[in-house]
Amino acid sequence: MITFLIGLVILVVGGVLYGRYVESVFGPDDRPTPATKINDGVDYVPMKKNKNALIELLNIAGTGPILGPIQGILFGPIAFLLIPIGCVLGGAMHDYFSGMISIRSEGKQMPALISEHLGGKVYKVYSVFVIFLMILVGAVFIYTPGDLIVVNLLKQEALVNNPVVWIVYGCIFVYYLCATLFPIDKIIGKVYPIFGAILLLSAVGIFIGLFVKGYQLQNVTAANWKGIHPAGVPILPIFFVTVACGIVSGFHSTQATLIGRSVVSEREGIYTFYDMMILEGFIAMIWAAAAMGIYAKGVPAELIGKPAIIGMVANDMLGSIGGLIAVLGVIVLPITSGDTSLRAARLMIADAIKFDQSKAKNRVILTTIIFIPVLAILIFAKIDAQGFNILWQYFAWANQTIAVFAFAMISLYLYKQKKQYIISLLPGMFYTFIITAYLFGAKIGFRLPQNIANIVGVVFAIVYAYLVVSTGKKALKNQDKLSA
Repeated sequence: MITFLIGLVILVVGGVLYGRYVESVFGPDDRPTPATKINDGVDYVPMKKNKNALIELLNIAGTGPILGPIQGILFGPIAFLLIPIGCVLGGAMHDYFSGMISIRSEGKQMPALISEHLGGKVYKVYSVFVIFLMILVGAVFIYTPGDLIVVNLLKQEALVNNPVVWIVYGCIFVYYLCATLFPIDKIIGKVYPIFGAILLLSAVGIFIGLFVKGYQLQNVTAANWKGIHPAGVPILPIFFVTVACGIVSGFHSTQATLIGRSVVSEREGIYTFYDMMILEGFIAMIWAAAAMGIYAKGVPAELIGKPAIIGMVANDMLGSIGGLIAVLGVIVLPITSGDTSLRAARLMIADAIKFDQSKAKNRVILTTIIFIPVLAILIFAKIDAQGFNILWQYFAWANQTIAVFAFAMISLYLYKQKKQYIISLLPGMFYTFIITAYLFGAKIGFRLPQNIANIVGVVFAIVYAYLVVSTGKKALKNQDKLSA
């Protein structure tokens, strides 16, 4: 329990101190934001700080900060330190700068920011990659909450031939359709406060349950600090891909730029972006602790690391009623990420082809185009026995890859502003190592021995740093020439 409590202190105190440092590096001021300057009544809509922050939290907190820690805690109590350190130094900083740079750039979405700072060639690769990821997120986050509803609320098996499964999927699909089409304050702005209340009740209930139930949590020792995964899986790079959303998630950059169009003051950014990621880190921490506690009580081997652990923890800690609320909180998370991922996909495509989204007809056209592949992916994931597992592995890797692009964009922005770009360059190098070492060593990749894959990862990280810095120098030189 001591290591867990130390991790919480790192998360809270580190979040406050480093968050304010990050804010000082960016330097928010009182200039008008896109929400107030443009205000098209659809995507650029001024909203209150608390509502923006709540939407941001629900957007970024999918099933990742729960399912990831449930699997990640198998590496041992070192997870209680790696999650908060990574969240403070990497994830929260990543989310803050993504949102704030967008606000400073007239509400541009990530592809446009990538184009501006990394160039047209990188932009083309990134655009296809990130839009596919958004569509994939939409499909995955119909599947996971749908199955949770069928199993935990309706008490039925989530089998492909069960018509109830497809009815539930259909209801979520229709909600996503509405959230993608209608102005952000008409659907998302109305239902999210309800979702947020359920989420917070769930998280607080599980946190209190850790102490009331007296869950036994291990501490970091000389014997386990390198990781003690029962399957012998190496902590590098697997842990950081597994526990993505509680530490660093590239998906978050797309959501921060989305909500950036509703922020009315730059000074609200630290609360809306940075602090909400710290809160997601807290959710990841309590579910990691809950999973460790329930594992210590004894869990069938086939359920370890699986979504079924969610229901077991909720019912053990909170009973039938409290457990139901906790499960509802978990169901809310993927739904409130899936809806805005598809909305973000619409905006990214619209920005790329300059397709006016203030007209309802244009929104319908793009939304239809986006939802066709979502439906196809969903059907594949459900019909194929290994379909979902395959999608989830690629999603986890792709998610971190998107973060590397975002870190590079942030570093170049700061470099050109002659500010402390090192705070984003180092996390970018680290995650370049992670995604490269994972791809070259994993079964879904090149299947090299992990030590060789790690060496390749180090080389790629060094090349990444060189390219970012050299590109920054060229851009700054050209910038100085234009201003001379």
